[in-house]
Amino acid sequence: MTAQASEGPSGSAGQNGDVLTVEHVAKRFGAVTALVDVNMRLAHGEVLGLIGDNGAGKSTLLKILCGFQQPDSGRIVLHGEEVTLKSVDHARSLGIDAVYQDLALIDQLSVYHNIFLNRERVRWPLLSNRTMRKLARERLDDMGIGLQSVDLPVARLSGGQRQAIAVARAVYSEAKILLLDEPLAAMGAKEAALILDLIRDLKSRGDVSVIVIAHNYGQVLEICDRVNLLQHGGITLDKPSRDTSVQELNDIVIAEYRRALEERQRAVG
Repeated sequence: MTAQASEGPSGSAGQNGDVLTVEHVAKRFGAVTALVDVNMRLAHGEVLGLIGDNGAGKSTLLKILCGFQQPDSGRIVLHGEEVTLKSVDHARSLGIDAVYQDLALIDQLSVYHNIFLNRERVRWPLLSNRTMRKLARERLDDMGIGLQSVDLPVARLSGGQRQAIAVARAVYSEAKILLLDEPLAAMGAKEAALILDLIRDLKSRGDVSVIVIAHNYGQVLEICDRVNLLQHGGITLDKPSRDTSVQELNDIVIAEYRRALEERQRAVG
């Protein structure tokens, strides 16, 4: 990786229209190789689905993109300039934010306090609760997230509502690239519909690019413009959603399972 690029306008794209490009990224953890040679791109306003088996390296890749981990080799190009993402805070300052399955919400705090967590509005020497409450209400309404009250503690919200709050917090921290790690995991149909609608809303605005890790191929094809399949430490499929199907994606993964089973049987035999 090269030296940090200058922090230019966060909304500009590279010459080919991509806001983010990953080139030949690799990552090892001791004897375990997580990523071998990942090449990926994300266009301005695009929703990209990242799929793959458990342990394929999807979460590792997202952690690299949000600055939590550094790659062993390869490079990341952001808005046409190569960057070294030194930390999560550094990535956020460049407009990249991630929402993980644990959401990093504080159950005991209200909705509006969670939205402004670590970004509190202050009217010295006190928190400006009235301002934060008003802005939180406006922002959630603007995104179509209907809550009875922003004063409710997060512990009283459903899983879908909690996920929506975490996404709203990232979007209104001026994130231009949003990384969603399994946002639909362990959700019922009603709660999943809330998050799917939220992603559709972000897509329609066109000012936020999104990478979604998910296992439900039907949901991926429904909301994503393009699909990447991560296998063997690299991207083995890159197709527009309209040009593939749940059947094709299932067939690819099943074929991989069969090859792995045959290899184990040969090794044992």
